[in-house]
Amino acid sequence: MPTTEPLRIVAVSAGLSSPSSTRLLAERLAGAARERLLAEQDRTVEVRLIELRDLAVDIANHLVTGFPPAALEKAIKEVTEADGLIAVSPVFTASYSGLFKSFFDLIDNTALAGKPVVIAATGGTARHSLVLEHAMRPLFAYLRTSVLPTSVYAASEDWGSSGDEHTEGLPSRIRRAGGELATVLTGGRAASRAPKTLGLDEVVPFEQQLADLRLD
Repeated sequence: MPTTEPLRIVAVSAGLSSPSSTRLLAERLAGAARERLLAEQDRTVEVRLIELRDLAVDIANHLVTGFPPAALEKAIKEVTEADGLIAVSPVFTASYSGLFKSFFDLIDNTALAGKPVVIAATGGTARHSLVLEHAMRPLFAYLRTSVLPTSVYAASEDWGSSGDEHTEGLPSRIRRAGGELATVLTGGRAASRAPKTLGLDEVVPFEQQLADLRLD
């Protein structure tokens, strides 16, 4: 008999503008995970989007008083009780935004232990794509989450590009990240992006190595 307990995916967006490309990326990632789950599993999927811009004053008050207002308390509860988390921040000064960091500062560092997380970021240029690895991945490692292999960075030009023979387009990366989250939520294991171990007599041509490069 199939379970009726819904899977809960929470997407946190730290975008400041309205409309926001950060929110759009969060919605697309959640949609990709939900689509995969509905296609492959007999489960109800609940998706909740939390926009931190609506909670900015509450976050500041909580930081100085230690008491969360009701709306912020509800958002924290939804994040900690989610089956899967999507966290998206705009890039400010080569890192995640202060609003994004302040929200996760309010969450106990054991409350997200083991939770699968897709990390993503938006920015004006591809030069900032490494923010995912040097800033966001360490943050969620500290929070003891299980950060999924595929992270997604969306520069301004990515929204209208389908990629080329060397770089996956944004829609493909979104589908891959959403698919990894769906796989983990249903008890599978996301494929590792670590390079396979080569035998001593196995040589990968340089042209193939170049073709295998991907920009997240």
